[in-house]
Amino acid sequence: MTTTTVPEFQHRTVLLDEAVAALALEGARANGVYVDGTFGRGGHSRLILSQLGAGARLIAFDKDPQAIATAEQIKDPRFTIVHDSFATMREALAARGVDKVDGILLDLGISSPQVDDAARGFSFRNDGPLDMRMDTTRGMSAAEWLATENEQTLEKVIKEYGEERFAFQIAKAIVARRAVEPISSTRQLAGIVAGAVKTREKGKDPATRTFQAIRIFINKELEDLEVGLNHAYASLAPGGIMAIISFHSLEDRMVKRFFAAKANVAQPDRRLPIRAADLPQPELKLLAKIKPSDQEVDDNPRARSAVMRVARRLPIPVEDA
Repeated sequence: MTTTTVPEFQHRTVLLDEAVAALALEGARANGVYVDGTFGRGGHSRLILSQLGAGARLIAFDKDPQAIATAEQIKDPRFTIVHDSFATMREALAARGVDKVDGILLDLGISSPQVDDAARGFSFRNDGPLDMRMDTTRGMSAAEWLATENEQTLEKVIKEYGEERFAFQIAKAIVARRAVEPISSTRQLAGIVAGAVKTREKGKDPATRTFQAIRIFINKELEDLEVGLNHAYASLAPGGIMAIISFHSLEDRMVKRFFAAKANVAQPDRRLPIRAADLPQPELKLLAKIKPSDQEVDDNPRARSAVMRVARRLPIPVEDA
């Protein structure tokens, strides 16, 4: 078996120890099958591998070609990387002879290398091409979308995905500017937004919500999460654990509601003649809601908005109870 260590990376994995601990990789579970649905730069995957037994498997997913290149450097027979979204989990697992898994981890944040690389277009901090695609090998870039979308849809996306109250003004300004010149760089877009947003919370750049909204839309992040949650649940064996780290209120709300719907079942009228065995039963047990420590936030400010929710599929096998 190849041993795996956790090296220093430019990207700091948020809730690293807490997320891997949540998967409970001890005893018989150490030889189970696990999914890291968002490989990123491999922090979670490497730590998981370091705690798994010789008979275990870890299957990771990522859309980013750079993340795939990093994953391919892991020479461990227990590890498999899939260049696709975790929304394809069911099909991808079936293609690899896997029906059920013992644990699934989803880290919904974007990695620091993605944000810090101006060529990716995720950030307005440095000027770069307005791309924003997680997978640069397919799909429409942010610049292409901004050049062709109508004003009403621009407003809707910025308002709903960015929770931006100045969405109307921003969409109007984008349409006006693109009539004069193509909007092709992050600095251009940030300037347009700054001109349209008259007030903003202290310490927050006017472009933050708009960039977030466009990134989420371009990469179909909420659509992937909706599908991925259902795929993850369907793939989870009884007693299996699902841990999901979100960084945005829209994502966390979706995860919270999904878990709650599986954990809380409507009880029928007690006056009805229904046997106890026929009563609806919960399908998930909620285990934890975890946020980064003050120390982690001090060390890595990008962790401040992270929330991890953990649940276990029922029924729990007797040996694990």
